[in-house]
Amino acid sequence: MTQVPLEPIIAIVSGILIFVMPSLLNYIVATYLIVVGLVGLMG
Repeated sequence: MTQVPLEPIIAIVSGILIFVMPSLLNYIVATYLIVVGLVGLMG
Protein backbone atom coordinates (compact mmCIF):
# COMPACT_ATOMS: atom_id res chain seq x y z
CA MET A 1 0.00 0.00 0.00
CA THR A 2 1.41 3.37 -0.96
CA GLN A 3 1.19 6.48 1.15
CA VAL A 4 -0.83 9.31 -0.32
CA PRO A 5 0.35 12.81 0.65
CA LEU A 6 -2.31 14.68 2.61
CA GLU A 7 -1.67 18.19 1.27
CA PRO A 8 -3.14 17.64 -2.23
CA ILE A 9 -6.20 15.92 -0.78
CA ILE A 10 -6.73 18.74 1.73
CA ALA A 11 -6.31 21.31 -1.05
CA ILE A 12 -8.91 19.60 -3.26
CA VAL A 13 -11.44 19.24 -0.43
CA SER A 14 -10.88 22.85 0.63
CA GLY A 15 -11.36 24.06 -2.94
CA ILE A 16 -14.63 22.18 -3.26
CA LEU A 17 -15.88 23.55 0.07
CA ILE A 18 -14.96 27.10 -0.96
CA PHE A 19 -16.96 26.70 -4.20
CA VAL A 20 -19.96 25.36 -2.28
CA MET A 21 -19.78 27.79 0.67
CA PRO A 22 -17.58 30.83 -0.07
CA SER A 23 -17.97 32.10 3.50
CA LEU A 24 -15.81 29.17 4.65
CA LEU A 25 -12.76 30.67 2.93
CA ASN A 26 -11.68 32.67 5.98
CA TYR A 27 -11.93 29.65 8.29
CA ILE A 28 -10.14 27.33 5.88
CA VAL A 29 -7.27 29.78 5.33
CA ALA A 30 -6.96 30.49 9.06
CA THR A 31 -6.95 26.78 9.93
CA TYR A 32 -4.38 26.05 7.24
CA LEU A 33 -2.06 28.80 8.46
CA ILE A 34 -2.34 27.64 12.08
CA VAL A 35 -1.65 24.01 11.16
CA VAL A 36 1.33 24.92 8.94
CA GLY A 37 2.70 27.15 11.71
CA LEU A 38 2.38 24.42 14.34
CA VAL A 39 3.97 21.81 12.08
CA GLY A 40 6.81 24.23 11.32
CA LEU A 41 7.44 24.88 15.01
CA MET A 42 7.37 21.20 15.96
CA GLY A 43 9.61 20.15 13.10
